[in-house]
Amino acid sequence: MKVNVEVTCTPEEARAFFGLPDIKPMQDRIMSEIEERLRASLGAMNPETIFKTWLPASMQGMEQMQQMQQAFWSQLAGIAASGGGKKE
Repeated sequence: MKVNVEVTCTPEEARAFFGLPDIKPMQDRIMSEIEERLRASLGAMNPETIFKTWLPASMQGMEQMQQMQQAFWSQLAGIAASGGGKKE
Protein backbone atom coordinates (compact mmCIF):
# COMPACT_ATOMS: atom_id res chain seq x y z
CA MET A 1 0.00 0.00 0.00
CA LYS A 2 1.37 3.37 -0.98
CA VAL A 3 0.08 6.67 0.37
CA ASN A 4 1.17 10.07 -0.90
CA VAL A 5 0.40 13.19 1.07
CA GLU A 6 1.05 16.56 -0.50
CA VAL A 7 1.01 19.63 1.73
CA THR A 8 1.12 23.15 0.40
CA CYS A 9 2.13 25.73 2.97
CA THR A 10 4.52 28.59 3.51
CA PRO A 11 7.74 28.18 5.49
CA GLU A 12 6.20 30.17 8.34
CA GLU A 13 3.20 27.84 8.47
CA ALA A 14 5.45 24.76 8.43
CA ARG A 15 7.56 26.15 11.33
CA ALA A 16 4.44 26.90 13.35
CA PHE A 17 3.02 23.43 12.62
CA PHE A 18 6.20 21.69 13.83
CA GLY A 19 6.56 24.03 16.82
CA LEU A 20 9.82 25.61 15.66
CA PRO A 21 10.61 29.16 16.80
CA ASP A 22 10.28 32.09 14.44
CA ILE A 23 13.83 33.42 14.11
CA LYS A 24 13.13 35.97 11.36
CA PRO A 25 13.31 38.99 13.73
CA MET A 26 16.69 37.80 15.03
CA GLN A 27 17.95 37.21 11.48
CA ASP A 28 16.80 40.68 10.45
CA ARG A 29 18.65 42.29 13.40
CA ILE A 30 21.85 40.34 12.70
CA MET A 31 21.77 41.10 8.99
CA SER A 32 21.19 44.81 9.60
CA GLU A 33 24.11 44.86 12.07
CA ILE A 34 26.38 43.07 9.57
CA GLU A 35 25.34 45.48 6.84
CA GLU A 36 25.98 48.46 9.13
CA ARG A 37 29.46 47.17 10.04
CA LEU A 38 30.32 46.52 6.39
CA ARG A 39 29.22 49.99 5.36
CA ALA A 40 31.24 51.57 8.18
CA SER A 41 34.38 49.64 7.34
CA LEU A 42 34.07 50.23 3.60
CA GLY A 43 33.29 53.90 4.10
CA ALA A 44 36.41 54.33 6.23
CA MET A 45 38.72 52.81 3.65
CA ASN A 46 39.85 54.69 0.61
CA PRO A 47 41.35 52.82 -2.36
CA GLU A 48 44.94 53.63 -1.35
CA THR A 49 44.41 52.23 2.16
CA ILE A 50 42.78 49.09 0.77
CA PHE A 51 45.67 48.61 -1.64
CA LYS A 52 48.27 49.01 1.12
CA THR A 53 46.35 46.71 3.46
CA TRP A 54 45.75 43.89 1.00
CA LEU A 55 49.01 43.94 -0.95
CA PRO A 56 51.86 44.98 1.36
CA ALA A 57 53.97 41.85 1.00
CA SER A 58 53.74 41.68 -2.76
CA MET A 59 54.59 45.35 -3.10
CA GLN A 60 57.63 44.98 -0.86
CA GLY A 61 58.64 41.96 -2.89
CA MET A 62 58.38 43.98 -6.09
CA GLU A 63 60.54 46.75 -4.62
CA GLN A 64 63.16 44.23 -3.51
CA MET A 65 63.12 42.61 -6.94
CA GLN A 66 63.68 45.99 -8.60
CA GLN A 67 66.58 46.72 -6.24
CA MET A 68 68.18 43.34 -6.99
CA GLN A 69 67.71 43.91 -10.71
CA GLN A 70 69.39 47.32 -10.48
CA ALA A 71 72.28 45.83 -8.49
CA PHE A 72 72.69 43.05 -11.05
CA TRP A 73 72.79 45.45 -13.99
CA SER A 74 75.19 47.81 -12.23
CA GLN A 75 77.54 44.90 -11.43
CA LEU A 76 77.28 43.68 -15.02
CA ALA A 77 78.08 47.18 -16.30
CA GLY A 78 81.08 47.33 -13.94
CA ILE A 79 82.39 44.01 -15.24
CA ALA A 80 81.93 45.12 -18.85
CA ALA A 81 83.67 48.47 -18.16
CA SER A 82 86.68 46.72 -16.62
CA GLY A 83 87.23 44.63 -19.73
CA GLY A 84 84.94 41.75 -18.98
CA GLY A 85 87.27 40.12 -16.47
CA LYS A 86 89.40 38.54 -19.22
CA LYS A 87 92.94 37.60 -18.38
CA GLU A 88 95.54 37.94 -21.11
